[in-house]
Amino acid sequence: MTESQPNQFYKQNILLVDDDTSLLQLLSIRLKAVGLTVKTAISGSEALSIIPQFQPQIVITDLRMDEMDGMQLCRLIQQSHPTLPIIIITAHGTIKEAVEATNEGVFGFITKPIDITELQDKISKALAISTRNQSKKQIQNWRADILTRSELMEDLLTQVSRLSQGDASLFIHGQSGTGKELIAQAIHKASPRHKGPFIAVNCSAIPEDLLESELFGHRKGSFSGAFENREGLFQTANSGTLFLDEIGDMSPAFQVKLLRALQERQVRPVGSNTSISVDVRIVSASHHDLEKQANEGNFRMDLYYRLNVATLTLPNLTERREDIALLANHFITHPESTYAYIAKGFSNQAIELLVAHDWPGNVRQLKNVVEHASALATTPIIPANLVEKVLQEKTSTLQGLKEAKTQFEKEYLIKLLSSVNGNVSQAARLAKRNRTEFYKLLDRHQLKAATFKGQSN
Repeated sequence: MTESQPNQFYKQNILLVDDDTSLLQLLSIRLKAVGLTVKTAISGSEALSIIPQFQPQIVITDLRMDEMDGMQLCRLIQQSHPTLPIIIITAHGTIKEAVEATNEGVFGFITKPIDITELQDKISKALAISTRNQSKKQIQNWRADILTRSELMEDLLTQVSRLSQGDASLFIHGQSGTGKELIAQAIHKASPRHKGPFIAVNCSAIPEDLLESELFGHRKGSFSGAFENREGLFQTANSGTLFLDEIGDMSPAFQVKLLRALQERQVRPVGSNTSISVDVRIVSASHHDLEKQANEGNFRMDLYYRLNVATLTLPNLTERREDIALLANHFITHPESTYAYIAKGFSNQAIELLVAHDWPGNVRQLKNVVEHASALATTPIIPANLVEKVLQEKTSTLQGLKEAKTQFEKEYLIKLLSSVNGNVSQAARLAKRNRTEFYKLLDRHQLKAATFKGQSN
């Protein structure tokens, strides 16, 4: 080892993959000693979950591993990180395997017992290549948080890459829990606006009477509780991207105000007589079919066309089952996990259960299941029976905020109509809504006032 090597290796990220923990520990100590930043994984699945966050300059993996061998891991890495150098180590090295590995893009091939000088030499050469590819890697940073092996998702990301270069408004359609905000963030990161702010707002989570103030801002004294001037989210997102999630739940009255703001590229804070110019790209999303809603008169057609210059459709988790094991292992080893769980992975049978399961809550539900199973696990490898138990628990399908809000609204309407004997005028007055709005609420929940005649106590 020369004096120049520590400087050359200083803080370069290396990922070591081997199911032999003793060898893993030994190599880790030796490589850290020359200034490398080292992370370890005991399986190919764990390695795949670490790569997006750790972003190693090199991956060094054993060839022979039980769950996934080094060549399989290499192929999977190359799908999303084609320029990442990979060095394969094996005690079973042959000329045939070396040729196969080289033909498939593996950078180096070393046999056991490992000559540490030879390994350092290969690392040095691989780092030189990795440095030359750094600019290419930077281009891919916009999608670093999106884990996938799915062709459907890769097609979607190709569209994201292309559409993000313009400045047109984009609409993301997908079921709850599919990752609409993650795609919106990727659009922003890949766009010329990436140095500006990314602001996300869930339109369904903000009461209708506060939404205008939240988005456009307000002036002091404009309404009860307005104790000072406040900048709206349009202004906060100036020069960047504003993500409007669940846009389909926006009231018709506010749709008119939003349309005007988009057309004029100006917002008028509540209580102000002056409009403020804003430079914002709009990305919106909904689990509703907005085109259908617009055709049925439940969403303004002119606003729909303003928002929907192009649509990106997110596949359900069941349409990308090849991603389930990848995501599950990512969630179980994620460094930002709230608790230090003992669980580090899943048994093959447990993964099979996860892959076969129907996921109405999509990726969000999968994450909840992994978190639940991790909390209950008493061994590093989560067994199939524990996964089966968690999948059967009601908590694994815990409602999201939108679903809970809808259920509460329906139950409220049922109780209200029952208490007034189905009298719509009286019910609307108690609910502080006009009759037209109240009838729309009933239609939304498929309720008929006549059903409640004679039910008051």
